Amino acid sequence: MDAIPREAAPDSTLALARDPYGFIADRCRRHGSDAFEARIMLQRTICLTGHDAAALFYDPERFMRAGAAPGRLEKALFGRGGVQGLDGEAHRNRKRMLMSLMTPERLGALGEIAEECWRRYARQWQTRDSVVLYDQVQRLLCEAVCRWAGVPLADPEVESRSAELTALFEQAGAVGPKYWWGRLARRRAERWAGDVIAGVRAGRLHPPEHSAAHVIAGHRDPDGALLRPPVAAVELLNVLRPAVAVAVFVTFAAVALHQYPAARRGLQADAHGYLDLFVQEVRRFYPFFPAVAARVRRDFEWRGYRFPARRRVLLDLYGTNHDGRVWENPDAFLPERFMRWDEGPYNFIPQGGGDHYLGHRCAGEWGTLELMRVAVRFLSEELAFRVPEQDLSIDRSRLPALPRSRVVLETIRMLR
Repeated sequence: MDAIPREAAPDSTLALARDPYGFIADRCRRHGSDAFEARIMLQRTICLTGHDAAALFYDPERFMRAGAAPGRLEKALFGRGGVQGLDGEAHRNRKRMLMSLMTPERLGALGEIAEECWRRYARQWQTRDSVVLYDQVQRLLCEAVCRWAGVPLADPEVESRSAELTALFEQAGAVGPKYWWGRLARRRAERWAGDVIAGVRAGRLHPPEHSAAHVIAGHRDPDGALLRPPVAAVELLNVLRPAVAVAVFVTFAAVALHQYPAARRGLQADAHGYLDLFVQEVRRFYPFFPAVAARVRRDFEWRGYRFPARRRVLLDLYGTNHDGRVWENPDAFLPERFMRWDEGPYNFIPQGGGDHYLGHRCAGEWGTLELMRVAVRFLSEELAFRVPEQDLSIDRSRLPALPRSRVVLETIRMLR
């Protein structure tokens, strides 16, 4: 049995932090392997990239999620007790609850609310000299998802609540004061979500029957008990936080509209369902989150390599979406490639791979697609604007990566 190629450095944490999106794929190329081992945050960690590695990683017989995420990440990004750290029937039960929110009817309602919010915000933007799109879309999506989820949100709260939800995914990988702001935002957000759950259970709040607040407040785990209040709060945030994070994809979509005029013309012609092709290529091409973690459930062998029980494993999301063995000309922005895409659960994994209902693929992925369709349609068909000179280069050292200017728009005018 061959030894997994190993990084010579005594610890690779800083190297990963400097280049979170390229670290795994670059070193796999150096080692000539889809797997290598490094010490990350003082733990021996196996890093994987590629379609075959993704299919392996999402095998529940070989990998588990309990104890996989670094404690710092769990405390800031996911919260304790949420679906991301569950396995077996507990995970399937919780996933059924979250996927029950993703019916065509509920997704259609989300799109309608988001479209209404885009129009309202755009009317405000017309009165300003300029806006920073990323910052505005965070607030817009916070309003939209709270309405859809049955979570009360007064106008004066929008800025502070959207800042808290944004901090959950922006500061989870930070160090120093930024990380501690993320932890503080997590505590505040969980208190807020906990108050909503308590209000629903006590009959003080009456969200719609199929809303996230109603469903999560009434959900029972396999033992028949209601979710503990802190866990229910975490799961409610697991609906709100990812929707606000779609602001990252929307910002990159605006960059693509500006930098790739052919894509804008394709959207205007709207042949072959080009809107969906464009949305998928934005999700493939631009960096979102770099990797996901699991632990080896029991010893096994893959490609002659031994995977020991309990070893932490990282799967490269960004590198897999840019793997030249799957994607022709992977570093070019080509929405048309999705006309020929051999749709599978492991070759395109911007929000994880596998089965939505049974596996650990993001439950909110279909909501992401709906929110992006609304945003791209609005930006390309209903809004005229000027993109002034600015720094649109992508800062890949931050998580999630963003254009350095966050996309400034000027001279905004609604067309309808």
